[in-house]
Amino acid sequence: MLIVQKYGGTSVANVERIRAVAERVVRTVREGNSVVVVVSAMAGETDKLIELAHQLSPSPGEREMDLLLSSGERVTCALTAMAIQALGEKAIALTGRQVGIITDRVHTKAKIEKISAERAKKALQEGYVVVVAGFQGITEDTGEVTTLGRGGSDLTAVAIASALGADLCEIYTDVEGVFTTDPNVVPEARKLEKISYEEMLELASSGAKVLQSRSVEFAMKYNVPLVVRSSFSDSPGTYVIKEDKEMENVLVSGVAYDKNQVKITILAVPDRPGIAARLFKSIADANIVVDMIVQNVSSDGKATDISFTVPRTDYEKAVKITRDIADELGARGVTVDDNIAKVSIVGVGMKTHSGVAAKMFETLARHGINIMMISTSEIKVSCVVDAKYTELAVRVLHDAFELAKEQ
Repeated sequence: MLIVQKYGGTSVANVERIRAVAERVVRTVREGNSVVVVVSAMAGETDKLIELAHQLSPSPGEREMDLLLSSGERVTCALTAMAIQALGEKAIALTGRQVGIITDRVHTKAKIEKISAERAKKALQEGYVVVVAGFQGITEDTGEVTTLGRGGSDLTAVAIASALGADLCEIYTDVEGVFTTDPNVVPEARKLEKISYEEMLELASSGAKVLQSRSVEFAMKYNVPLVVRSSFSDSPGTYVIKEDKEMENVLVSGVAYDKNQVKITILAVPDRPGIAARLFKSIADANIVVDMIVQNVSSDGKATDISFTVPRTDYEKAVKITRDIADELGARGVTVDDNIAKVSIVGVGMKTHSGVAAKMFETLARHGINIMMISTSEIKVSCVVDAKYTELAVRVLHDAFELAKEQ
């Protein structure tokens, strides 16, 4: 089998853990498999580099930030290859550039456009373990170093697995799989044996930190078989697979929360065609992803308030754009609420069962939790609430849908 293994920052946090990763890789090789290893930066390294940059500049350039931040994964990549070599196996360390990861030109959150992977294929044929620095690539035209955004090493692993036609992509982390919710909030949270790509994508985009949402989207598009496992145990983990009929019997598979959101409201803008398009095109042009949107028209029908949420990392840029447009349109002003959280329930069973949203709203109301915004998809319901109620909301929803029980 050809297996791609990805190890997160906690799995390679120090020399001892890198040795443990090398031992697991070598064991996999000696079981008769070819292995590609994708590594993140050592835990805390990326944050240290960001802090250094901000000591020198309040708003460091994104091009230079990419060059700086990509160094963390390169360090881990080289050290991991050395550790594998020390155990008697051939290993070669490759950067994103060397493995042929080509991205678009959006610095700090680039999208992968293609992977040649020729060098990796050749090395595998020659019996090497290929160790790849995650989270990074280069632009095709100018060769600029780019990074793929937080959690980008997951995307690197899935994309390489797809490019190489791997039999399995294993995502190793500090938890034993995908749980019904965060076990730090609900100790009774249950590990799932399997989950559909669609559910995992919704959970990841709703704040579950086990997998990066773009990596799940890529895996679903190219049908890459995924398993989430712990690098600290031999637990079988959770398989992320195509939806099967059995999954539809489960009403809700998980509860996720996201505190990394900020709500921006533009007050009393004229209620006429094209206003929302003007606002959100400017935000999209700045490569800012908007999550939830609510528009409230005034009783006289002449003005409207538009509220939307963006990631905390983008809110300053988004607020500036919104204020400029508010001035241009003669709006009453712009307000910002950074004390919010999004709480979501996810399950493919929602497609065939009614009353799920009502049960969620009733549960939150019974515990005095006010809902500010609501969004839904075929298999997800999300509510924006005051941040101080986040953990309570997660616990009561987990209880209401009886997620601690074996389904």
